[in-house]
Amino acid sequence: MVKGIALLGSTGSIGRQTLDVAGRLSLKVSSLAAYKNVELIEAQARRFLPKVVSMGDKGAAAELKIKLAVTSVRVSDDPCDAASVDSADTAVAAMSGVAGLLPTVAAIESGKNIALANKETLVVGGDAVTGLAKKKGVRLLPVDSEHSAIFQCLNQMGDNPLKRIILTASGGPFFGKDGDFLKTVTPEMALKHPNWSMGAKVTVDSSTMANKGLELIEAMRLFNADPDDIEIWVHRQSIVHSMVEFCDGAVIAQLGLPDMRLPILYALSYPDRVDAELPRLNISDMASLTFERPNEEVFPATAIARRAAKEGKTAIFNGADEAAVAAFLEGKLSFCGISELLGLAVESLPTPDGESISELLAADRAGREFVSERVG
Repeated sequence: MVKGIALLGSTGSIGRQTLDVAGRLSLKVSSLAAYKNVELIEAQARRFLPKVVSMGDKGAAAELKIKLAVTSVRVSDDPCDAASVDSADTAVAAMSGVAGLLPTVAAIESGKNIALANKETLVVGGDAVTGLAKKKGVRLLPVDSEHSAIFQCLNQMGDNPLKRIILTASGGPFFGKDGDFLKTVTPEMALKHPNWSMGAKVTVDSSTMANKGLELIEAMRLFNADPDDIEIWVHRQSIVHSMVEFCDGAVIAQLGLPDMRLPILYALSYPDRVDAELPRLNISDMASLTFERPNEEVFPATAIARRAAKEGKTAIFNGADEAAVAAFLEGKLSFCGISELLGLAVESLPTPDGESISELLAADRAGREFVSERVG
């Protein structure tokens, strides 16, 4: 069991569920970080009394500092301060987007294990992040339900060769729809996920299947797998969270309710398992489990991500996706335009020259700028 957590992204969906788990386990919350939701983070700070609270927005930090003036909580305008707090031994990396990369790196630099819910840390940071974690002797413990499932399955692996990884996908709200239907999709439609409660960016990514492309890249980095050895299957029930196949043909799967508190709990209690009195899977819920190949002609984002992985352009893919989703939510880009611009960015932009964090962040910016110039 961890001794204390630094929670990066406390006001988002994963952050709120992490605090629920922390409360159930009576874990010390040493620090909190968010962007600018002052009202929610004030309530969190008053409940958990962390040593440090950091806000990414300077105006929000100034407002929060006034509200928490009568407490012992120190307020900062740099999320890296929350990431580096010395009274935590684990950082939960749950900030949204590439903004979570540098705070996660700061947490690794300070010697913390990372409960990783921020895909962009590995999608953009890649070998620079995994190499730093290895150098510092810290664990990267996956929190995404799919990667937690793979991690749990691989705990049975020993020295046996892995044949393939099978990532499951809900398929989002538009699974089975054709291209003509997708031309009519609005942000309101894309934000209605059938199974999971997530933030706006991740929910839209799920509807385009770009989220599964990001997860493919993350799995490649977490588990040292070739992108061609990672398959994606649509599993509408979201009960089987992922599977692994070994060289003898045996397939091991991890099952559970679509509840992010379960992988959060495992990351915070690893290598032990503890009972946090969370809802449990009923066998009757497994009466009908289906698996289908995704239609990459209608939803091309996963194929684009695989290409980006092979060509070393994952940071470009990430930046382009973040900019395209933002433009879609603002009504500046069509739903189909998201994948179109993703494909153009990966095809048109050059592979980054180096693999340092700064160079990879520059590639991410290039992807954003490519989309922004075309959206207007």
